[in-house]
Amino acid sequence: MNLSFAVIGTGAIGGFYGGRLAQAGHDVHFLLHRDYDFVCRNGLYIDSCDGSFHLTAPHVYRSTADMPACDVVLVCLKSVNNHLLPQLLPPLLHKDTLVVLIQNGIGLEEDVQQMFPGTALAAGLAFICSSKTEPGRISHQCYGSINFGNFSCPDDTLMNATVEAFHKAGITAHLVEYQEARWKKAVWNMPFNGMTVALHTQTDKLLANPVTERLIFDQMMEVVNAARHLSVKNLTEDFAHLMIQTTREMTPYSPSMRLDYDYHRPMEIDYLYTRPIEVARQAGFEMPKLQMLEAELRFLADEQRQ
Repeated sequence: MNLSFAVIGTGAIGGFYGGRLAQAGHDVHFLLHRDYDFVCRNGLYIDSCDGSFHLTAPHVYRSTADMPACDVVLVCLKSVNNHLLPQLLPPLLHKDTLVVLIQNGIGLEEDVQQMFPGTALAAGLAFICSSKTEPGRISHQCYGSINFGNFSCPDDTLMNATVEAFHKAGITAHLVEYQEARWKKAVWNMPFNGMTVALHTQTDKLLANPVTERLIFDQMMEVVNAARHLSVKNLTEDFAHLMIQTTREMTPYSPSMRLDYDYHRPMEIDYLYTRPIEVARQAGFEMPKLQMLEAELRFLADEQRQ
C-alpha cells in the first residue's frame, strides 16, 4: 500500500519523521508557519546521527486548506495547540484517513475523538532526541523509534501499512496496545520533562546525582503503579530501570517541556501531568511525587506569565 502523508507541525518530530518518509519516496505534505519562506527557497535540512540529508523541494504549505486529503495525518503539534485541530484537520481527511497523534500525554485521543467522532485515531509515541535548531533545519541527536497504538482505527491493514512505511524509511516502528503505548511513554515523560524544568538542568545531570536519580526512579514507579491500577500490561520495575539506562546512554538532552519553558512557550502540563494524575486517582492510586512536580510546574508557568 503506497500511502500519502500530511504533517501538521513540521518541527523537531514532524520534520524528522516526515523528512525520512519523503526521503524514502513517500508522498509527504508539510504544513509550515514561520519557516515557510525559508523552506520554499532552500528546502528542509535534517542533520541526523543516522545520516544527514536535504529535501530540496518538499511539498510545503501555509494552510491545510491548500493541502490534499491524505491517507495518514501525523499531528506533531504541541498538545496546547489542539484547539486548532477543528480548523486544521478537515481539509486533510477523506473517509478512511488515519490521524496519528505524535504528542505527549494521557487522554489526547479521547478528546480529539470528541472533536472528530467518525475519524480513525492512533497514538504515536516517539522515542527520539531531536530539536529544531533554526528555520528549516532539524537536529536529530539520537534514537528515533516510534510505537503506534490503535485507538479507533477499524482497518488493521492501514495500521500495518503505516508501520511498514516507517520501516521502509529506516525508522524502527512497532504496533503496541494503545494504553501500554501511552503509559510506557509517560514513564519517561513525566519525570524527565518536569524535572529538567523545575531544576533547570538536563537529563544527564539528573542521573549523575544519586539523590535526583532516586527521585526520578521513584517518579517512574508512580507511573508504573498507576498503570497497573488501570490494568495496563507490560509495565514493570524492569521497564523503569531500562528507561533510566537508556537515558544514561543518550546525548545530554533538554526535553520539549524544558525548551518550551526556556523560550517562554506554554508548557504541556495538562496532558502530561494533570490528566494522568486524575486518571490514576479515579482508579484508586495517588501519585504524590508527581503531584508535587505538577504544582511546581504550575507555579513556574504562572510566574513566567506575569
